[in-house]
Amino acid sequence: MVHRDVVEAEVTVAGHDLRRAPRDVRRVIGLVGQHPALDEKLHGHENLVLLGRLHGLHRGPALARADELLERFGLTDAAHRAVSTYSGGMRRRLDIAAGLILRPQLLFLDEPTTGLDPRARAEVWTMVREVVDAGTTVLLTTQYLDEADRLADRITVIGAGRVIAEGTATELKSRLGGDQPVLTLPPGSDIAAARRALTDAGIGDVSVDVRQPSLDDVFLHLTDPHQPSALGNEGASR
Repeated sequence: MVHRDVVEAEVTVAGHDLRRAPRDVRRVIGLVGQHPALDEKLHGHENLVLLGRLHGLHRGPALARADELLERFGLTDAAHRAVSTYSGGMRRRLDIAAGLILRPQLLFLDEPTTGLDPRARAEVWTMVREVVDAGTTVLLTTQYLDEADRLADRITVIGAGRVIAEGTATELKSRLGGDQPVLTLPPGSDIAAARRALTDAGIGDVSVDVRQPSLDDVFLHLTDPHQPSALGNEGASR
């Protein structure tokens, strides 16, 4: 028999207790899943009106909110086209718009740019920044750490289902000691000898650059089992 420890915790969202007032919590949150939750046979405008009605808006307010969101996300020209004709980036923008139907205080955004090309990713990033600027808090989950670097005020790194580090992008990168020198050796160089002593090896034409660690570097460092700050050690206890 497997015994599991059950830990009870109190969760509040915008002042509402999750256990005591779940309906109030639902009213202040929005969710955009990893895969667009849209009816591809309906027009973009019809999708938003339908969701508004399902969330309890009367027809007039639902129509007005749909028009507002389509304009805000640059989809007015495609409002009366079937979603099946939308590009990946357009579908993602419409999906984010759908998550904002009720003007949530907190928006959960899961893997928003998976499978998108660079241009569509940039469009979604712009939309996310605009959502935040309008006053909505966004909780973003992503495996693209450059995305977290560009969009997140604070970052939580999770490994093996546990929080292993938290902080701003700058704070996390500082764990690797700040800027790092990068040496580029000419083709055919004896790398082993260069590591021992560049000058003694007699290697010339070495270019030197300095770069800041990326969040990818930070993640690999934090999850490296040979590092003292890896899973199960200091990072897991923070």
